[in-house]
Amino acid sequence: MTRPVLLAALTSLALGGAAALPVAAWAQDATDEATAPAADQQATDQPAATEATSDTGQTAAPATEEAAPSDQAAAEAATIPDMAQGAADAPVTIIEYGSFTCPHCAAFHGDQYQRLKADYIDTGKVRFIFREVYFDRFGLWASMIARCGGEMRFFPISDMLYEQQREWIGDQEPQTIADNLRRLGLSAGLSGEQLDACLKDEGQAEALVAWYQANAQADGIEATPTFIINGETQSNMGYDELKAIIEAELTEAAE
Repeated sequence: MTRPVLLAALTSLALGGAAALPVAAWAQDATDEATAPAADQQATDQPAATEATSDTGQTAAPATEEAAPSDQAAAEAATIPDMAQGAADAPVTIIEYGSFTCPHCAAFHGDQYQRLKADYIDTGKVRFIFREVYFDRFGLWASMIARCGGEMRFFPISDMLYEQQREWIGDQEPQTIADNLRRLGLSAGLSGEQLDACLKDEGQAEALVAWYQANAQADGIEATPTFIINGETQSNMGYDELKAIIEAELTEAAE
């Protein structure tokens, strides 16, 4: 299957004449609008046709070796903060690599993540870090919406993006998705001025792409969702298996 390859160039898409939204250019054999999952694919929890999927319920991450960020973008990437929940000194740290257009990620956040948060994150046992993967420009746009309100609003907006993934992707048309994401941001309490400022920030968009590429290369990310639990890479899994790994780490930390 074709794996989208990120190009360095960024263009912009007008949002109803009011705002410009940075758009990552993606090289594919098929049309670049085809990378987001379609509504009927969402219903069966399958990835889009241009994304490879594994038998572990993961979606293959885009290749990054040909995407060379500018020196400025690479420098700005170092300033991109990780978005985290839970106690900073928690004995277990879980890093999730996920895409807002990945249906497997949406399934994880609708189920396992909710239990993980209640059982371990909110109780101070797990530090949870979410790092975005960009399969396509739509995932990048969603990330910019989620980050627009800062760390305080990132996870609530992320929940909305996953819960409403099928709806905001809609017909997969770029203008429709842009309009839907803007409405979602407004419903999350962001102002029109905030959204316009965030979505016009092409420097931030390029820095986010460079940040993602650096993280994915450093951690060897090949699919989403992928988890790094106390330094060990794990593929997608059910909650019972995830809980067993966490409990083993907690027991080891207590010894």
